[in-house]
Amino acid sequence: MPNATSSLELAAALHGLNAPQLIDVRRKPAFDASEQMIAGAAWRNPDELGNWIATLDANRPVTVYCVHGHQVSQDCAALLEAVGFDATYLVGGFEDWIAGNHPTIRKPLRIEP
Repeated sequence: MPNATSSLELAAALHGLNAPQLIDVRRKPAFDASEQMIAGAAWRNPDELGNWIATLDANRPVTVYCVHGHQVSQDCAALLEAVGFDATYLVGGFEDWIAGNHPTIRKPLRIEP
C-alpha cells in the first residue's frame, strides 16, 4: 500500500518549501463531470501514467488524488513509488478535500491531455 496524506497535511504541504507536484487522476468521466479541482493540480489520465510519468520532476514529491482516494489514486501512487518517486495519495480523495472546505479552483477551459 502506498503512503497516504490527509487533506490537512496536503493543505499545509502545498504552502511549504517542498510542495508536492499535485496530480488529479480522477478518471475522465468523473473529472469532466466536476467543475472544480485543487489549485495547482494538473489533470492526467490515470490509464496513461506510462506516458506522463516522464513529465514529473523526480526530485520533488508527488501527491495524486482521485474522487474517493481509493483504487485509482492508490494504484497511481504505488506505481510512482515503484519507480522511485516520493509519492502519496490523498486519503478520501477530492470529496474529502471538499468536505474539509479546502480551496478549489474552477477547472480551466482546456486541460492538458
